This record gives sequence, structure tokens and C-alpha cells, in this order.
Amino acid sequence: MIDACSEGQRYCVLDQRLPRQLFARSLHVVNEHFEPDFNAVSCRLRVFQQPASDSSCGSTHTKPCVMILRHGIIDKTLRGERPMKLEMPPFQRAKLLVVGDVMLDRYWHGEAYRVSPEAPVPVVRVGNMEDRPGGAGNVALNIAALGSAATLVGVVGNDEAGKELGSRLIAAGVYCEFLYSSDKPTITKLRVISQHQQLIRLDFEQQFQAQDIAGLNEKVASLITNAQVLVLSDYGKGALQDIPVIIDLARKQEIPVIVDPKGSDFQKYRGATVITPNLIEFESVVGHCSNEDDLVNKGLQVLSDLNLQALLITRGEAGLTLIRPDSPELHLPARAQEVFDVTGAGDTVISVLASALAAGDGLADATALANLAAGLVVGKLGTAAISGPELRRAILAETNSGRGVMTAEQLQIAVQDAKEHGEKIVFTNGCFDIIHAGHVGYLAEAKRLGDRLVVAINDDDSVRRLKGAGRPINPVERRMAVLAGLEAVDWVVSFSDDTPEPLLKALKPDILVKGGDYTLEQVIGGDFVHSYDGEVKALEFLDNCSTSAIMEKLKEVGD
Repeated sequence: MIDACSEGQRYCVLDQRLPRQLFARSLHVVNEHFEPDFNAVSCRLRVFQQPASDSSCGSTHTKPCVMILRHGIIDKTLRGERPMKLEMPPFQRAKLLVVGDVMLDRYWHGEAYRVSPEAPVPVVRVGNMEDRPGGAGNVALNIAALGSAATLVGVVGNDEAGKELGSRLIAAGVYCEFLYSSDKPTITKLRVISQHQQLIRLDFEQQFQAQDIAGLNEKVASLITNAQVLVLSDYGKGALQDIPVIIDLARKQEIPVIVDPKGSDFQKYRGATVITPNLIEFESVVGHCSNEDDLVNKGLQVLSDLNLQALLITRGEAGLTLIRPDSPELHLPARAQEVFDVTGAGDTVISVLASALAAGDGLADATALANLAAGLVVGKLGTAAISGPELRRAILAETNSGRGVMTAEQLQIAVQDAKEHGEKIVFTNGCFDIIHAGHVGYLAEAKRLGDRLVVAINDDDSVRRLKGAGRPINPVERRMAVLAGLEAVDWVVSFSDDTPEPLLKALKPDILVKGGDYTLEQVIGGDFVHSYDGEVKALEFLDNCSTSAIMEKLKEVGD
């Protein structure tokens, strides 16, 4: 392991040929070594394996490998890619078409209170029952929960389960274009659960045949022109019998195709953009992978054979591995804090990946986001969706954006998330050139008016225009750092305009507060806040406690 500096960047070179335990420990050491600097200055840290041409670490690897460690540490490849970012994309702009095997997941919950006298099995007193969309239905549900437009094409039976599935999806905002089989039931999986443990699963299904999917390709052809990304959710139940035809339809429209594959024959996915097998599915095609080098090499061969742009392998507790033909492989560790149920984790990965791509993210960014979402969903019981607010809050926590200094863009996301969780936003602004007791008391009082306090401060040029030559005494970075350290302050942001009105219009706080000797009528931005029924309040500083008074006192002392 080598710690080196180059071009103002800090690098850490790891040799992954080390034994797994020793390598994992090395990663831990790297995290502990770099984390203080990263948290302090949000530096861009690149972590990679040294190419074989550099003998400094004795590695025999022929290509670099990008690793993500903790706190969203950056994917910046040796080929000059921009750093990977972990942020909420504009999901509401994304339009996706999902085609595949839809099913209904049923859950019967109850207490297993005794053993049956008829057989050595538990007796469950069923307390409540719930139905959730499964398979391709869960993929579409996840997409809709993120705020994206989801259209779903699949096959169901002409039965109660099919109607229930459709009604639940429509209620969640999914546009359904179902084909109805006259003689086969809707695929249904019934799980009996007690004390968060699945006791048994009962499957009700029959394989759909060609006559059941007649007209599916025509539906896809008519809908695909309105989609930005096509998702194929293959569970091997018979809905996707013409995958090459569907992929060709998408390619003619230059629409990316993301596939969740099934079975040991990947040839039918030739020409797709990305396929997302789990490790078992991948090894059923390429054979056992003895190590990560073997995994990557076999992945590259699959990319070449099938004319794919990328391969994303989900590896359970080992996380995700993204393989691309012209970039270093990207390994992302699993993020789950506690695993309750892995059901539907693959659906979540492909949903977030596809939605992020449709919203304009690059593949590495979308993969990091999908990995974060997978860590959230395995903490839930049963087939579950990750909502936009859940993912946004996780991003904020991951990027240490729960408090502190932010950009205007980051602040918009944080404020939106806080509002969606029912929190009241208080906003104040000023130069805050020399932080004094009056400021501290005023900000504490402002915070008591709501749940979150935003402090917007004038940048240096803006202070100079307002206060004249010689101001500010402290540059904006120091002023923001001091404010961020106060207990009452949640978020600090700077602005370059003479007034904070552009920020107010972007954030729409619940309460606008101004300190000092301002009247309500003098508070800039007050009219706008009143326009959406927000509140405007004026608070007083401590007597004889102001930046101007402090500066006058300093002059007297100097004289």
C-alpha cells in the first residue's frame, strides 16, 4: 500500500493480490487514514490498483481497478473521467418502459403459536394479509416510487389476482398495458410469515405460451417511442419469448436496453446495453469465478460475445461489480446495515439504474445510486419499493449533508427532503462578518421557530458592495465554517447577489427571519414569502452587540 501525492491529488495504491482478509484490512486502514481529510474538505480521492508497468507495489495486474470505500469516495478512472458523484438525479423527467414477467406477491402474517398435532409443522394464526406487485411489476413500482413515469407490459390471467395486481399498480402511478390469458392464472407467490421469518412459500403459476403473448411485440413497438430507457425483466415465466425482436425495436429507436436476465443462455440478450445478472446467474453461464480477476476477465468476454456496453453483476454481501470494455472495473461494497430480506433487491438495482440513466446520469453514477438503494431495500421485509424521499435522505446521509456548508443545489435537495418529512424550514441571511454573542442568541431564537435553520451569507464581493472597502474582515469560507459549527444552524450557503431573493424563490422556506432593527416591511423577500402563505418575523440582537460596534471598539483600542 502506497500513499503518494501527485498534481495536488492524494492517491492510495492497493495490491488486490493480497489475501482477502489482509486486503480488506488494508481498505480499512485507507479509510481511517483518508477519512478526516475527506470529511473536512470534500477532497476527490482516487483509489486504484497499480498497473503492471509500475513495479512499486509488485502487482501483476494488467489494468487498474477503481474501488469505492466509504462516504461516497470518488470513482475517477485513470482515463480522465470526471469524478463520480452521488446525488439525486431529476427522476421526474425520466420515462421508462418495462416489459416482462409480472406477478402478485401475497404475504400472510401471523403468530406461530404452536406445533400442529397432525404433522411437525407450526400453526400460524393469520392476523393480516397484504398484496404487492412482484417481478416486472415490482420493477415498475420502484420506478414510479422514484417519481419517474413507468409503463408496464406483461401477461396476467383473467382472474381476481390479475385485477388486484392491476389496481395496485395503477394506484401507484404505473400505466399498465396487460395481455390477458384466458386459461392460465396470474402468477402468484404466497408467503406465510411469522415474527419476520418466512415459513413457507406457495407458487401458483403456469408457463405462458406463444398464444398468451400474441400482440406483445406490437404493444412494445407502439409504446417504445415515448420511452427513454427500456427495461426487460426476465423471470423465465414466458412473457419474454421474443427478446431479440424487442431489443431490435429499441436499438432502431436508439433507446438503451437494460436487462435483468434469467437462465444459462445469455445469447438472447445480444445487443442490449446493460445486463444485470447476480453472481449465481453469471457463473451459470461462464463457470465458477475463482477470484475477482477471473470474474472481470470472463465479464469482458461476455461483453465482447454479446455486443454489450456494460455488465453489472450483483454479488450479495460482496456488493456490485460494473464491467465496461474501455474502463477499469468498478467494485462497490454492499451498503446494507442490516439484512432482513433480499427479495426484490435485484428489482431495486435495475429500477434505480435504469431510472438514473433515463434522468441523465452516467453509468458509474447510476450504479453507485443503485447500490445505495439496494442497501436500503434489503433492510425491509418482503418485496418492497424505495421511494424518492428515502433515497434522497440516504444520499444526504452518505455525503454527510445532514448539516453544514452546502452549495445552493445541495441545499435545494436537503430542504425538499426535510419538507417531505414534515419539517418546518426557517431561513435567515446576512453578512455575519464577525460572529458575536448577538448572532449566536439570534440564531438560537430563530431555530426555535422551526425544525431546520438555513443561514445564507453574502459572499465577499457582495459584502464589499454593501459595506464598502475593508469589508469583509473574514473571508466567506471562514464565516461559513464558524456558522456551521453553531448548534442552532443546520445548513449554511453563500450567495453572490445583493439580496437573497433568488435563494428564497428556490427554497420557499416556511419562515423568513431577519435580525437587528429591521421592521417587517423592511425585510427583503418578505413579500415573496407572504405570497405562498409563509411567515416573516423580525428578531432583535442583544443590546450594543453588533459587528459595527465591535469594529468601533477595536478602532478605539487601536488609537
